[in-house]
Amino acid sequence: MTTGPKRDPRADHLITPENAALLVIDYQPSQVASVRSMDHQLLLKNVVSTVKTAKAFGLPIVHSTISVASGRQKPTVPELAELLKGNVPIDRTSINSWEDADFVAAVRSTGRRKLIFCALWTEVCMAFPALDALREGFEVYPVVDAIGGTSVEAHRAGLERVTLAGGQPVSWVALACELQRDWARLETVPQVIQIVLTERLLQE
Repeated sequence: MTTGPKRDPRADHLITPENAALLVIDYQPSQVASVRSMDHQLLLKNVVSTVKTAKAFGLPIVHSTISVASGRQKPTVPELAELLKGNVPIDRTSINSWEDADFVAAVRSTGRRKLIFCALWTEVCMAFPALDALREGFEVYPVVDAIGGTSVEAHRAGLERVTLAGGQPVSWVALACELQRDWARLETVPQVIQIVLTERLLQE
C-alpha cells in the first residue's frame, strides 16, 4: 500500500494540526451540573479526551470562562483545569464569547480558520459564538459528544442552528482520527492509541 500525495496541511479541507484551533468555553461546575442532554460524567470524559487530543497534536487552545472574576461562577472544573494549566482562561461577562474583545483577539491570534468548539451549553455558549464566527468566514466544528444542552431538544436545536448556518459537527473520536489521518505519522500514534483506545474505547 502506498500513501497518496501529501496534502498542504494548512489548505486541506479536512481538519489538520496546522489549520485548526480548539475553543473550550464555560466548562464550569454550574454549567456542567445543569446539562440534561447527556450523562455528566460521560460529557466530562469526552471533553477531557478532546483536549488531550488537541494537545497531542499541538493545536492552539483558547480557554474561556464566564463571571469568575465577579464571584458569580466558579472556575473551570478540575478535570479540565489541570489539562489547561498553560492556557490562562479569558474571563468574560458576555454570554456570547464572540462579544468579548479579548476572546476574539485570542482566536484571531491563532491564525487558524477552522475552529473546533467545545462549549456549554450547546444552544447558548456554543451556538452564539459559532454563528458569529461563521459570519466572519471561519469554519466551525462543534464536538457533538463533548458538549451538552439544558435538554435533549435544546442540544439538538443548537446543533441544527449552527449546522444550517454552515457548521460541521464532529465527534471526539472522529476528530482524533481526522487529525491523525495516517498511521504512518508515527510521532502521534502512541498518544492517539492511548487517548482513544487504551483510556476510553477499550475500557467502556
